[in-house]
Amino acid sequence: MTLINSIFNLFSYSRMEEIEHFQKNPGQVQTEMFNVLIDAANNTEFGLEHQFERIRNQEDFSKLVPLREYDDLKPYIDKIINGEQNILWPTEIKWFAKSSGTTSDKSKFIPISKESLEDCHFRSGKDIVILFNELYPESNIFSGKTLALGGSTSINQNNNKSYYGDLSAVLIRNLPFWTYFYRIPKPEIALMEEWEEKIAKLIESTKNKNVTTLVGVPSWFLVFLKKLMENTGANNILDIWPNLELFIHGGISFAPYRNVYNQIIPSDNMKYMETYNASEGFFAIQNDLNSKDMLLMLDYGIYYEFIPMNEYGLPNMKAIPLEDVKTDVNYAIVITTNGGLWRYIIGDTIKFTSTNPYKIKITGRTRHFINAFGEELIIDNAQGALQEACDATGAQIREYTAAPVFMDENQKGKHQWIIEFVKSPDSLDKFKEELDKNLKKRNSDYEAKRYKDITLDAPDIYVVKETCFYKWMETRGKLGGQNKVPRLANNRLYADELIEFDKNLK
Repeated sequence: MTLINSIFNLFSYSRMEEIEHFQKNPGQVQTEMFNVLIDAANNTEFGLEHQFERIRNQEDFSKLVPLREYDDLKPYIDKIINGEQNILWPTEIKWFAKSSGTTSDKSKFIPISKESLEDCHFRSGKDIVILFNELYPESNIFSGKTLALGGSTSINQNNNKSYYGDLSAVLIRNLPFWTYFYRIPKPEIALMEEWEEKIAKLIESTKNKNVTTLVGVPSWFLVFLKKLMENTGANNILDIWPNLELFIHGGISFAPYRNVYNQIIPSDNMKYMETYNASEGFFAIQNDLNSKDMLLMLDYGIYYEFIPMNEYGLPNMKAIPLEDVKTDVNYAIVITTNGGLWRYIIGDTIKFTSTNPYKIKITGRTRHFINAFGEELIIDNAQGALQEACDATGAQIREYTAAPVFMDENQKGKHQWIIEFVKSPDSLDKFKEELDKNLKKRNSDYEAKRYKDITLDAPDIYVVKETCFYKWMETRGKLGGQNKVPRLANNRLYADELIEFDKNLK
C-alpha cells in the first residue's frame, strides 16, 4: 500500500463507520433525516402553507403534503429564481441546476442549496473514492489526475441574484480550489460552452498528464476519447494514459458502451464504477464492482419514499417509506431533500435487489423515454415534435416507435424513428428536419447532444408498410384497447423486431 493510500485511509475511517451505521440502521437514519428536514423548513413559505408544525411522522407528512412533479413546484421555484428566499428551504438559494424539461417547459431549474451542495453532491464525490479505496486498497489512482468531463453549459445569470447551468457546471463553480491539485481540466476549460473548442483544449491539456481516473457520462466521454486517439495517433487510450485504472460513470446505462470501452481501454485492471445521480440529488453508489447493484446512500440530506408502479398514476396512489419496500418490485422514487424538493417524483424507477443493506438497480422511467446519450427524451417531447413535423409536411401518422442507435467505434449515436404513415409526408427529408428541429425546441438536453452532430447524428426515419404495427402486435398477442404500442424505448428490442417483421411482411 502506498503512503498516500495509508494517509487517505486514516481520513476515511470515520466516514466508513458512518456508512456502515446507515447500512445497519436504515430506519433510524431515515427517521432522523426526515425530522431534520421538517424542522429546518418549518417556517418557510412552503412549510407554513403545509402546516409542518403538525407533522410528526410519515403518515402526517403524506396527509399534509401532496406528491408533486416539477410543474407543481414551479411556482415556488420561480419565486426563488426571481430573488425571493425562505420559500422552499430556509437558507439562501442562488444556484439552479438546469436539466431537460417537463410537459410545459423546455428546461427544469432545480434549486441547489448550500446544504445540498455540501451534504449531498460533494459528500458523494468523497464517498465514491472512499468506497473504491476500501475495495482496492492497493489502487494507484492517487498517483495521478482525475479527469472529469461535464456538460457543455456554462453558468448563466437569471438576474443579479441567481445563476443556472447544468449540474456539472454548478458543481465546478463551487468546488474548493484545492481540488484542482488532483483534478483536471481547469474550470475555464471545463466550463467552455463551445464543445468543439472545448474538446481541442481538453486534448491539449490532458494528453501529457498522468490520468488515472475518469468521471463522466459514457456517451460524452466516448466522443472525447475517440478524438483524443485521433489527435495523438494512439491505438488505444492506454498508449496515452498507461496508468488509467478507474472510470466513474453515471447518467445513462453503461451496458451498450461496455464493449467499445473494453476495446479502446484493453486492460484487465480497468475498473468501472456506476453511480446514480441527477440534478435533484445523488442517490446511490456501486460498492461491489462484481455486482451491478448500487448501495442506496441514506445520509445525504434526502428522505426517500417509493410508489409501487402497479399503483402509479392511480387517483389513490400512495408512497411508502423505505422500511416497507420489497425486493423485485418496480418502484417510482419520491424524494424530499435539503434543496427544498418536497415529496418530489423524479421520474425514475428502481427495483431493490437487497433490503439488508438497501441496494437498488435502475429499471427505467415512469414515462416512456430515450436516455441512451443523456438526452432524456420523453413522450411529451416526441408527440409534440411529430405533430409539428406532420403539420409542416402534410403527413399523418398511424403508429410509431423510436429507439437509440448506439455508438460504436465506427459511428455516432442517433435516434431511429419507425413510422407507419396514413398519409406520407410531401418530403421525408423535410419531415426528418422538422422532427429534429422541434425535438431541439422542446428538450434542451437533446439540443445539446445534437449540437454540430458531435454526440448525436440527425435522426433516422424507417417507414414500415401499411398494417405493419397491427400485425406485429397481433403476433405478440397484444391486440385490444389495453395494449399500446411502446412509443419510446431505451433499447432496440422493439425496433429490431419491427424492422425484421416489416422486411418479411408481404
